[in-house]
Amino acid sequence: MRIPFCKYESGREEHSNVADVLDAEDFNQVTKLEEEFASYVGAEYALATSHGTSALHLAMLALDLKRGDKVVCSVNAYPNVPEVVRHFDAEPVFIDIESNTYNINLDLLEAYLEDNQSKKLKAVIVTHLGGTTVDLERLYAIAKIYSVKIVEDASEALGATYKGKKIGSTGGDITCFNFSPHLKKNVCNGGMLVTDNAQIMERAKLLTNHAIERDEDSLEYIYDVVDIGNDYSLSELAAAYIRAQIMKQDKNIKRHQEIAKIYSEALKSTEHITIPDMSNDENPFSLYIVKVDKNRDSFALELKKAGVECGLHYIPLHLLTYYKSKYSLKINNFPKALQCYQQVLSLPIYAGMDDKEVKFVCEKVKQIAKTRV
Repeated sequence: MRIPFCKYESGREEHSNVADVLDAEDFNQVTKLEEEFASYVGAEYALATSHGTSALHLAMLALDLKRGDKVVCSVNAYPNVPEVVRHFDAEPVFIDIESNTYNINLDLLEAYLEDNQSKKLKAVIVTHLGGTTVDLERLYAIAKIYSVKIVEDASEALGATYKGKKIGSTGGDITCFNFSPHLKKNVCNGGMLVTDNAQIMERAKLLTNHAIERDEDSLEYIYDVVDIGNDYSLSELAAAYIRAQIMKQDKNIKRHQEIAKIYSEALKSTEHITIPDMSNDENPFSLYIVKVDKNRDSFALELKKAGVECGLHYIPLHLLTYYKSKYSLKINNFPKALQCYQQVLSLPIYAGMDDKEVKFVCEKVKQIAKTRV
């Protein structure tokens, strides 16, 4: 048996929606996706983009990020987070993490903002790793005190909730979603930018198509360009496919949570393995992350040989050549992120896994764990 880290699934609904586009029966898939997505997460506005990274980059454009501005983010994030900041010749500022959730440490974030108050400090990008959130009420209160915008990276948090509200409707300025996230590649790319702020959405819509403006009373080919934008548009085919998947997301999350319970029950007493905290009923388990206390990479290699593919979320940004050299970062600058990085391992978890496959993963993890010394 071979268990991939992730597997995309396509059902009748996806095929039907895509067929409608191919048969020229419905060319309004993007508009429908935006409307349905805004309703799904409970946001006022939603704007579809070609990818999750496009949504993040567009968010920086919408916030009018400029050269020399600063944006704070977790040191434990995928490279697209600081990347979209650097494309403006602005500066990412890295903050260490919490050991249990692997998310940005709010105590360290608040201390940084207190010590570095400046008009150049524009925003904080908060990554909801695996769909698990920080204390968002506290985060928003901090942002208000220090006058910074909150951009939420919800690449792994589609359908996730905080105190009963879906991510995207909890109070952040902008939330960005990715329908083909890191290591969980979908059959098509797509992203979404959501906000309750009309001005932010107006600017984002303008910049998503080269900042082109048209006079509705004039000929269609007459246009003007009023700013520097880009092409972030999502295709009708991709939108058709994604629409069908959004309808299944809540059901998928329930299956993820069922799988997580099976994993945790089977692995809770396994030597050298630490399972995630199961006390948070709202954890969607977009990722199931364990800690391996010794030789994580050799453990992952043995799992791969046994037919189980794994993931890593993430390599801390200060260990990557570009950011390490650009900002003269030292390996011990972020001790919590470093320690977690040396141990964390993401096991396969997706709605299409059956119990037999989940138990197979558990058996292989326990077998290999016995060889640790």
